[in-house]
Amino acid sequence: MRGNHIQGSFKRPDDSGAFVTHRDAWNQGPQTADDGFIAALGHPTHVHDFHQFLYAPLGCVVVTALGTDHGLSPSVGLWLPAGVPHCARFGPDSLVMAESFDTEPHVLPYTEATVVNIGDRKRRMLLSRMRSGRTDPGDAYLFAALTDGHERCLALPRPTGGPARTVTAGLLRDPADQRTATQWAEDLHTSSTSLRRAFRKETGLAFTEWRTRLRLNRSLELLDQGLMVGAVAARVGFTSTNGYIVAFRRHFGCTPGAFVRASRHSAA
Repeated sequence: MRGNHIQGSFKRPDDSGAFVTHRDAWNQGPQTADDGFIAALGHPTHVHDFHQFLYAPLGCVVVTALGTDHGLSPSVGLWLPAGVPHCARFGPDSLVMAESFDTEPHVLPYTEATVVNIGDRKRRMLLSRMRSGRTDPGDAYLFAALTDGHERCLALPRPTGGPARTVTAGLLRDPADQRTATQWAEDLHTSSTSLRRAFRKETGLAFTEWRTRLRLNRSLELLDQGLMVGAVAARVGFTSTNGYIVAFRRHFGCTPGAFVRASRHSAA
């Protein structure tokens, strides 16, 4: 579907003929997608009978599904399985793209709202569709590309410019890089305070938390390949196996070993 810049406000008559503002509509129960509730600042709780992928190439969008907030950005998209109630809040000058897929031919590997990190390939594909004005729903190639990734990946927003972007590019190439924010700042001839502030402002995460999430995401791929937990920890940059296990449990709710066993059980 074509990406849309959401703007303006709406009023819609209720069953009695009175008009309902978008603030009132937010407090009502989930609406069907056909109700078309759209407001300048977002839309109230509703559901779709199809799978939907949301992406914000510009600005910031927050989608709330089943009580959990999910932040969309140029580097993070969101899958919404059919039947999941959700609402959204749009930041100023945000641009929102929505891709829809029928449930019958498209088997979504997620059962709840799931963030997806958007790399260069996926971003170019989505922006190309927006520029071309393509509206064909259910593109099989696009569906495959947008579901290509580990379903347990942590959201990893990327800085949009400056030294912070340089640091993330370096860490993406080598997550095991042990340089601290201070050392990165020295190498880039900037202050560590400015670098840390940029990370927090542009990603919503502290530098150390961003790096930890990157390492954990990379570790999922290595665990799937059958590497031992200690080897995975060292490969992605944790200085101790125990530190890796603690971080893994904090973010995923289980140990790497339990994760591997669960993955093998589901694949059997």
